[in-house]
Amino acid sequence: MTESPTIGAVVALAALLIGAPLVPGLAARAKAIATGRRGPPVWQLYADLWRLARRGIVYSTTTTWVFRLAPPVLVATTIAAASLLPLDGRGSVLRFAGDAVGFAYLFALGRFVLVLAALDTGSSFEGMGASRDVTFAMLVEPGLFVALAALGITAHDFSLTAMLGGTAARPAAGVVTPALVMVALSLFALSLAECARVPVDDPTTHLELTMVHEVMVLDHSGPDLAMLLYANALKLAVFAAIIVGVLLPVPRRGGVMGVGSLLAGLIAMGIAIGLVESAMARLRLPKVPLYIAGGSALALFGLILLLR
Repeated sequence: MTESPTIGAVVALAALLIGAPLVPGLAARAKAIATGRRGPPVWQLYADLWRLARRGIVYSTTTTWVFRLAPPVLVATTIAAASLLPLDGRGSVLRFAGDAVGFAYLFALGRFVLVLAALDTGSSFEGMGASRDVTFAMLVEPGLFVALAALGITAHDFSLTAMLGGTAARPAAGVVTPALVMVALSLFALSLAECARVPVDDPTTHLELTMVHEVMVLDHSGPDLAMLLYANALKLAVFAAIIVGVLLPVPRRGGVMGVGSLLAGLIAMGIAIGLVESAMARLRLPKVPLYIAGGSALALFGLILLLR
């Protein structure tokens, strides 16, 4: 039986939805500073979304309703996944028993629809990108479930509210254990693969042979492209919120403290991504599975420590 969402949970969700475009902006800014360049402003994605929202949409005669459906479905599934998280540190807007499984497969549903839209264009180029994206997602999914399993064992519950909401029976309330640190690092590594960031993909690349996610959205324009860009930024913000819940196991923080820790997590996530992208080059495609396996292994080691 679900419970009514609290005002704090709704406010935290609204803060996440509004602040999500800051994460890519902070990443780009941190990367520019680390590499000695001027770089774009932090709010650049907000300007891009506003500019795209005012433009028209061009559809190919090859595409069908599947292509038009992908952007709103991707945004809706990402928002639904965010609503399952206890963003204020107490409870989520939507919650039910075992909602961690629903959380993972909401991301999978969004990707499935985006892949169908890429294939709907009839372009072998976009089909190539879709194939690569699905392959990487297939490798990321087991690692994500291992990380969720580790959190579920810690909380003695497979609900995200229990895992991350401060109500879990953690081994030492308020203490970050080595197992939780491993899980958080694993989630960060997997988020770079899930959200098409360096070292797995490059959102600024225009090299045809190495494009993955970007090639899937080449035919989208105007408000449709804006929705896709926003959904990807929101997915990064969702992972940041999870990492905050893992590394700040403070029972019932809630209120202003809960929203403040969420916003601090978004800022830290953006800066961390920028530092990683400034220090690492994009991996060759054959090396990406090894990177994802390494990220999943961290979660597995954390799970082993918890099972001891």
